Amino acid sequence: MQQAVATTGYRGPNVCKIVGISYRQRDYWARTGLATPSVQPAMGSGSQRLYSFEDLVELKLIKKLLDTGVSLQRVREAIDYLRTLGSDLSGVTLVSDGTSIFACHSDHEVVDVLRRGQGVFGIAIDPVIDGLRGSVSEIRPAESAEPEVSQGDAGEAPPRLKVAPSGGARGAPQGAG
Repeated sequence: MQQAVATTGYRGPNVCKIVGISYRQRDYWARTGLATPSVQPAMGSGSQRLYSFEDLVELKLIKKLLDTGVSLQRVREAIDYLRTLGSDLSGVTLVSDGTSIFACHSDHEVVDVLRRGQGVFGIAIDPVIDGLRGSVSEIRPAESAEPEVSQGDAGEAPPRLKVAPSGGARGAPQGAG
């Protein structure tokens, strides 16, 4: 004798309320295969779809991407890519400018989702500053051999990057306090 397996999930109206989408959006996404319920799909008139927590996460990601201005076609591509990862996505951060979508897996790995995993790079400035501070602390700065020459009519010097003093609060102006 076969035992019935108890499955739990979230029903349609609750899904819409939790995720913040309309019934029409949820229904369209399910019918077109963008986000289908994994616990129980619709099986004819009157049947209830049941969504897992993971399905809710997927629906919320879709909504958030659409809210930022990403086209539905690009959202589909991004969701397809995320599905191929097949692992826990809790450590992934999605970044978008409305056209491209990037998955940041760590401080050192950023992937262009729409180009099927094309690697991109980013440079975090804090580690560069900290590394330089460590390197220059071992070397005594040299005194300038020549006096500064006034720019005069040649124009002003270009603006310089601003870096908080070592041990100081970032973004706080020098001498503030």
